Amino acid sequence: MSMFSIGLSGLNAAQNALNTSSNNISNVYTPGYNRELAQLGEGSSGSGGVKVNDIERQFNTYVANQLNSAKTQSSALNIYYNQVTQIDNLLADRAAGLAPLMQGFFSSLEDLASSPSDPAARQGVLGTANTLSSQFRSFDGYLQDMQSNINSQIKDEITQINNTAQQIAGLNKEISLARARTGEAPNSLLNQRDHMVSELNERMDLRLNVQDGKTYNISLPNGQPLVTGTNSFQLEAMQADYDPQRTVVGYRDGGGNLVQLDESTLTGGSLGGLMSFRSETLDKTQNQIGQLAVSLSMAFNEQHKLGVDLDGAQGEDFFNVRTPQSYANSNNTGDAELSVAFDANSIDQLKATDYTVRFEADEPQIFRKDSGQQLGAEDFTWDGAESTLSFGGVILSFNEQPDNGDSFEIQPVRRAANGMETNIADVDKIAAGDAGFDGEEGSPLNSFKSTGNLDVSNLSTSPVAFSENKKYQLAVDSEGTLTLTPAATISVNGDPFDPAEDKLAAGETVVIDGISFTLDELPDEEATLTVTQNIIAASGDNRNALALQNLQTQSIVGGSASVTGAYASIVSDVGNRTNITQVNLDARQGLTDQLRAVQQSESGVNLDEEAANLIRYQQYYQANARVIDTAGTLMDTILNLRG
Repeated sequence: MSMFSIGLSGLNAAQNALNTSSNNISNVYTPGYNRELAQLGEGSSGSGGVKVNDIERQFNTYVANQLNSAKTQSSALNIYYNQVTQIDNLLADRAAGLAPLMQGFFSSLEDLASSPSDPAARQGVLGTANTLSSQFRSFDGYLQDMQSNINSQIKDEITQINNTAQQIAGLNKEISLARARTGEAPNSLLNQRDHMVSELNERMDLRLNVQDGKTYNISLPNGQPLVTGTNSFQLEAMQADYDPQRTVVGYRDGGGNLVQLDESTLTGGSLGGLMSFRSETLDKTQNQIGQLAVSLSMAFNEQHKLGVDLDGAQGEDFFNVRTPQSYANSNNTGDAELSVAFDANSIDQLKATDYTVRFEADEPQIFRKDSGQQLGAEDFTWDGAESTLSFGGVILSFNEQPDNGDSFEIQPVRRAANGMETNIADVDKIAAGDAGFDGEEGSPLNSFKSTGNLDVSNLSTSPVAFSENKKYQLAVDSEGTLTLTPAATISVNGDPFDPAEDKLAAGETVVIDGISFTLDELPDEEATLTVTQNIIAASGDNRNALALQNLQTQSIVGGSASVTGAYASIVSDVGNRTNITQVNLDARQGLTDQLRAVQQSESGVNLDEEAANLIRYQQYYQANARVIDTAGTLMDTILNLRG
């Protein structure tokens, strides 16, 4: 082979090498770009010279897969940390948190107990109660806004995942066509595809399978395909079949069927981070705040109703409470509907969790959503005849027997804080005084006196019968004729009694509007009996105010914690989860950075190295040009010999 051909092959090789280095330099900041090298080889046997075997892309599949996996976890933890930090800041705020407001509320009750008839002290109780209930509603509103934002973010993530999956499927096709046309790997298309796979892994955890070393197939962790060759399958945002307010991920298969994916199967990436945060922290915190609101409200209401206000009336509910939420599964075959209410008799069993109630063999099965634990038969009461079910501090009433296989989502306290409001606006209605209820029967104190020889025994009144002070005057003569002022409903020995027609006899039990007594004997002459229900508390009575104040230290939340202790537990739980997430994020991010450094050392562009290569290949080019120049000089010398 002539020196001309050898030199020319060297020039071509040097030119390709220079072009490769120039391309590396120009793409140093291009995302997903992998450094290229010109692979040189000796010319074919007998011809000599040099040839360019390939422009090789520096890509390590093993390192890339490790980096993608690390990025998936880092992305999930980063999203989780950004979200949980917001709740941590909200709950731990010493100025705007619930702790100082609850303390202020119970402090105002202490002021009320000191001056139960003072209008300023009573107004202070209403003021702090309104502030506290407003903050409960504000907290729930903030957490519910986060629920709505997560629904929106899930929709956005699904849109981005679908677009990327379609592009990867399209690149699979373009790469196959390019290989068929040129027989060589289209490096730019390969870079784009690998970069999109990397971006896809930042959005959710996926499984990558390389078919025949060329085509990328991508599937979900449960094995359902997302990209198969040149085809892509769509994910869709959909309402959860168990909760219409919750956005979940659905999978659209090749047959066009939409299947709801279990939230636990979607882990990793920003999508997995959002769903993990929602199920592990946001739902739990919203339920805990709701449980605190319900427990405080109902305990306060029950105690408040044991007292009397300044008008002598029995106390009423101090706080309003929102009723529990419930949803029938959209896949139910039956038409059963239900209503849910709190059970005041078992409110200490109220838990900060949602439940799934499923019917099998005409019997309910109840599962806690936070742990998946099934409640035992001793933990609930089912009345099949009345279609009522009670458990966990709530009572479910069905309009008909649900079909077997039907299920229902029960959220006892999820939005309870949103409905917490002060029910009293009049300061005189605060029941600071003791109604005088004593003993297990809860009988109020009474005063009575008789004239003549009217003897009675077993005199008592029922607290349920009165909402205000009552006074009756009875007259009975020797014939058993009874006169009552004012008129009221009378029964004798459990039977209706008409004073105009009926007569009393000795030893009979008389009940008049809740007042019960036994007539020991008839009088010899006309006699009277005056009975007064003495439930009006004196203006200085503070006994019920003290009882209300003492609720601060009683275990009224879940039967095991005080309101301040329960709130401290919520703050501590969220704070610990925030710290754990931060530690895990730092560790995972450190690993991700190390893998990125390894990847860049192999595939990244080093400007210093490329600058050295330019000088080296330039000298290589010049040397080959010198070969050609030398060959020309020799040829001229040979030609001149003929002359």
